[in-house]
Amino acid sequence: MRKIMVMSLSALTLGAALVFTAFQNKKSDQVRHIVVFKYKPDASQEKIDQITQAFKGLKGKIPGIVSFEHGINDSPENKNLGFTHVYQVTFKDAAARDAYLPHPEHKKFGELLGQLNVLEDAFVVDYRPVE
Repeated sequence: MRKIMVMSLSALTLGAALVFTAFQNKKSDQVRHIVVFKYKPDASQEKIDQITQAFKGLKGKIPGIVSFEHGINDSPENKNLGFTHVYQVTFKDAAARDAYLPHPEHKKFGELLGQLNVLEDAFVVDYRPVE
C-alpha cells in the first residue's frame, strides 16, 4: 500500500511540474505587439474612437490574439514626439503574430485607417517578455 502511495505522489508531483513548465513556456512564447499612433491635429475624437474600436475588434476575429489593451499617453516627460495613442496586442506566440500581419481582417483595419485619413504617423515594436 505504501508503495502505491509513493508512486501516486510521485506521479502527481511530476504531472504538476509538467503543467507548471508548460504554463511558463507558453507565457515566454508570447509576443507583445506595440503600435503607437500620431493622429493629425484635425482628427476628430469620433474617428479616433472608430479606429480604436476596430483595432480592439481584431481580437475576436483573428486567432492567436491573447489580449488587447489601449491607452493615451499621459507621461509628464514630454518625450512622445506627438505620438499619443498606444495599442498593445499580445499574441500567443510569434507564429500567431506572423499570421496576423497578412490576415484579411488586419488588412481591412489598414484600409479603414486609409479611408478615415486621420493618421499622421505610426511606429511598431514587437518583443517577447524577458523575466
